[in-house]
Amino acid sequence: MAKRQAGEKNQNLRKQNKIYLAKKTTLSYSDAIAELETIVNKLQNNEYEIDELQKCTTRSLELLKFCKSKLFETDEALQKILAELND
Repeated sequence: MAKRQAGEKNQNLRKQNKIYLAKKTTLSYSDAIAELETIVNKLQNNEYEIDELQKCTTRSLELLKFCKSKLFETDEALQKILAELND
């Protein structure tokens, strides 16, 4: 039962992070990279307490997914432009 509750709690945290990214429409690729760099620097300098590591890791994953999505969107847009130029 404890494992189930922990799993549900983790699932809720993931949903909250996704909602946060979805609601923060002003988040740019540069903002996400800057936040990731801050997280990495703090990790390298052992500035996070053990209790913060899961939250930090979850946030990093969300930021990485966001950046990956932005890169793919940009690539698709550029491919369409190049295809139009070749027609």
